[in-house]
Parts: sequence; structure tokens; C-alpha cells
Amino acid sequence: MTPTKIADLKAGPSSTDEFIKGLWRENPVFVQVLGMCPVLAVSNSAINALAMGLATAFVLIMSNILVSSLRNFIPKQVRIASYILIIATFVTIVDYAIQAISVDLHKNLGAFISLIVVNCLILSRAEAFASKNTMGKSALDALGMGLGFVFALFCLGAVREILGNGSIFGYIVFPEAFQEWIIMILPAGGFFTLALWLFLFNNYKLKKAKA
Repeated sequence: MTPTKIADLKAGPSSTDEFIKGLWRENPVFVQVLGMCPVLAVSNSAINALAMGLATAFVLIMSNILVSSLRNFIPKQVRIASYILIIATFVTIVDYAIQAISVDLHKNLGAFISLIVVNCLILSRAEAFASKNTMGKSALDALGMGLGFVFALFCLGAVREILGNGSIFGYIVFPEAFQEWIIMILPAGGFFTLALWLFLFNNYKLKKAKA
């Protein structure tokens, strides 16, 4: 191993790696299988999935930044309670913002907005990463994980809406003769679609690893 490679290993992952890992290598849904409650519950349409994904990403980014900036001041004995308080603050902001933007969207997302507080993705990044790293790295980690979560939810929501309603973002994509797969917008459709995406994602990774 060359001295340059040894130095790179000592320096740790680059900023790009911190960002990319959440999008693909450690995708919170397709790899870590986190946050399954909103993933399955609100992904019956592309707009609901996108809104929930962006709301979660915002809370994740802001809470990571704040946890990282306060990591030296938060006592270890109350760190989890402090993280939850920080996360809940940003969830409240998101809740009011969505309600102000669209009452219908707020009703569609329902209680799952408030449940962002206990999303294991956000709490795990605060505990495992933000509390141990600088603000810059924590922001990049949260941005990558957040966008990875948005990407995964949109993949599920788009497939379920296209097959279940024959539309995407409300725009019809199939002719009138198309028979909607009603099961895709029902709870069972969430499990079927998630299983399909997990199969495709993991199958691609295995083929790439063997290549």
C-alpha cells in the first residue's frame, strides 16, 4: 500500500463519501431498512411520498447540525432526551409549514408528520454520527441520508400511483382502457412495492460486486 493510500485511510472518508453513502451505499430504506412506518403508510402517491421525504430530510439536516454544534455541551446522561427535544422542535416547524402550504396535503400525511420525532433514521444519525463529528460532516451526512430517503419514498410513491391510479402527480399517464391495480394504493401495495424495490436494489448491488 502506497504512502498516499495510507494517508487517505488515516484521514477517513472524504466529504463526497459522506454525502454519497446515504444516497446509495447506505441508503436508509433500501439498505438499512429504516423508517418503514412512513415509507409504507404515505407512499400511496408520489406527492405524499415526496412531501414526507422532504419533511424528514429537513428535520434530519437541521437536527444533525444542531446536535453536532452542541455535542460538547450536552451531558451524556441526557443526550437521548436532548436529541428528541431538538428533533421535536424541527418537526413542529415542519408540521406548521405543511399546514400553511396545503391543508389537504397535511390531512393526507396525518399523524405521520408528528411521528417523524421517533423516526429511527433521524435519532440514529444524531447518536451515531452528529454527536461525534463536526458540523460540516454532520450536515453532509444528513443531506445524503435525507436525499436517499426522499429518493426511496419517491420510487415507492411513483410506482404505486402509476399502477394504482394510472397517474403521476395527478397527471394521467395511461389511456382510459387501463385497468388500475387498486391493491397498489392499499396497505398491501406498499409491502409489494417495497419488496420489489429491495429485490431490484440488492440484485443490482450483487451483480456489481461480482463484476
